[in-house]
Amino acid sequence: FRSDLQWILFCADLPSLIQEGPQCGLVALWMAGTVLVPPRGIPLERLVQMAVERGYTAQGEMFSVANMGRLAEEALGCQVELLRGGLGGPNRGRVLQHLVSGHPLLIPYDEDFNHEPCRRKGYKAHWAVSTGVLLGVQGVPSPGYAEDPELPGLFHPVPSVPHQLPSLPEEGSLGAVYLLSKQGKSWHYQLWDYDQVQDSNLQLTDFSPSRAADGRVYVVPAGGVRAGLCGQALLLRP
Repeated sequence: FRSDLQWILFCADLPSLIQEGPQCGLVALWMAGTVLVPPRGIPLERLVQMAVERGYTAQGEMFSVANMGRLAEEALGCQVELLRGGLGGPNRGRVLQHLVSGHPLLIPYDEDFNHEPCRRKGYKAHWAVSTGVLLGVQGVPSPGYAEDPELPGLFHPVPSVPHQLPSLPEEGSLGAVYLLSKQGKSWHYQLWDYDQVQDSNLQLTDFSPSRAADGRVYVVPAGGVRAGLCGQALLLRP
């Protein structure tokens, strides 16, 4: 990481769960549920059952952010804000404020071979959940932050100590933003460049031809992947 910046990590801890079949969205929602309905959230089996009963899915797939929001609201009893128009512009500040407050963000994106965001026109549409953000800033506000004992230059907010939020890096600024995310094909956190996630989320337009030809039934909303996923995300709050 750049030595000209100081780094602050905000993170609400998430458990991991490996998906079985095309359940990436519901697994991401289950992870978010452990933060919103502690300590264990809602059983994944219950989320799948509810999604099937309401016609949101056939086998666990979720191609509609709006339906995911409805399911989150009903199953978790949480507040749901559906973002449209991508993660940039005025939405960028709302997303960062949400994450530094410790609340989950559900994001559809295209998944590369290493699970990172890529650009495949929606052919590899996948879901992730983020409850953390790593900010590269010009200076760390004082007090309320402690430097990591093993990683000089990395700071953490001190629990139960009031702290001033840093200036959130704006688009095109000298700062840096990475999302700390999990998804249903790995046990581990991944750090993703914010702009990379934003770009991947904005180009989800087409249904995968290989999925269309695999003989299985998928629930895809009117307007297809573009209408259901493109440029959309969910902010969830207790």
